[in-house]
Amino acid sequence: MTHAFLDRVDLRTRVQRALDDFLRGRRARLSEIEPEALAPVSDAIEALVLGGGKRLRPAFAYWGYRGAGGADDDVVVAAVASLELVQASALIHDDVMDGSETRRGEPATHRRFAKLHAEAGWRGEADGFGTASAILLGDLCLVWSDELLHTSGVDPVTLARARPVFDEMRTEVTIGQYLDMQTQATGDTSTARAGLVARYKSAKYTIERPLLFGAALAGAPAGLAASYSAFGLPLGEAFQLRDDVLGVFGDPAVTGKPAGDDLREGKRTYLVAAAMEHPDGQALDERLGDPDLDADGVTRLREMIVSTGALERTEERIAALTAAALEALRAADVTAEAREVLEGLARAATQRAG
Repeated sequence: MTHAFLDRVDLRTRVQRALDDFLRGRRARLSEIEPEALAPVSDAIEALVLGGGKRLRPAFAYWGYRGAGGADDDVVVAAVASLELVQASALIHDDVMDGSETRRGEPATHRRFAKLHAEAGWRGEADGFGTASAILLGDLCLVWSDELLHTSGVDPVTLARARPVFDEMRTEVTIGQYLDMQTQATGDTSTARAGLVARYKSAKYTIERPLLFGAALAGAPAGLAASYSAFGLPLGEAFQLRDDVLGVFGDPAVTGKPAGDDLREGKRTYLVAAAMEHPDGQALDERLGDPDLDADGVTRLREMIVSTGALERTEERIAALTAAALEALRAADVTAEAREVLEGLARAATQRAG
C-alpha cells in the first residue's frame, strides 16, 4: 500500500509517537507490579503494536474528523491512536482462534508465549500456556484502548459524544469474530453468510466506525455521518475481500503469513463461498481446513478457485463496492483536503499488492 496518503500531515509518525508514549507508561506500571515476570508481556504488546501495521484505522478516523471541519490537534491524534490497540486485541485473539503460527512475519503471540514456557522449562503444557497468555494479552490491549482514549486529552463533552461509536465498534468486531468462528464450525458456504462475516468482522470496524468516530469527535451533523457510512461500509467490505484474495494468492514476503494459510485454516470467505457455489467447486470442501495442506495442495485449491470463476467474481465485487464507495464520497459534504486523502486511502486499501 502506498504510504503517501497515510503519511499526510505526518500522521503515522504522530500515531506511533502517541502509542510509544502510552506503552512506555504501561510498561512502567507493569514493572511496578512484577518487573521480571511482566517484561515479556510489555515486550510482546510493544512488538505487535509498534513493530508494524499501516495505521489505516487511525487514518480514516483522523480524516473523518478533518473532513467534518475539525482542526489538526495532537490530542485527536492520541484519541484515534487508541484504535490500534483495538486492532492489536483483535489480531491476538484471531491468531489464537485460527491457530496461526505467524503474524507480520513474526511468531503469533500464543506461539511466542508457548516458546517462552518451553525454553524456561516451566510446569504444565507449553501450548496451553501460550493460548491462555494470548487471550489475556488480547484482553489487556482492549482495556488499554479504553485507557488511551480517556487519557488522550479530549475534553469530557467531546469524549461523551464519541464514546458510543467507540463502544459499538468494539462490540461489532467481537461479534464478527464469533460469527467467523461459528461459520467455520457449521460449514456454511453461502456468499450471503460470508458477506455478513466480512461486514462485522472487518468492514465496519476498519473503515465505517473509524470514520464515524472521527465525525463524532468533530461534532459532525447526522447528514455527514450518513455519508460516511455510505462511503465506509462498501469500502470496508471491499477491503476485506482484497484481504481474502491476499490470504490465498498473496506473497508471504508481503503479507507476513505463509502462502495459503487461509485455506489451511478453513476460512469461509466470499472468495471460497463463490467457488463452492460452482458445481466444480464442491471438491474444495474436501481439503479446506486441512492444517497439513502442503504447497501442491495449496496450488490445486488455488487453481480450483480460479477455474470456477470465483477469483474473477470477487475482483468484480471489489471493483463495484469501491466504485459505490467513491461515488458516496464525491457526494459527501467534506473538506477538499479530506476528500482527496480519503479517496487516496480508499484506492490504496482496495488495490493492495501482495
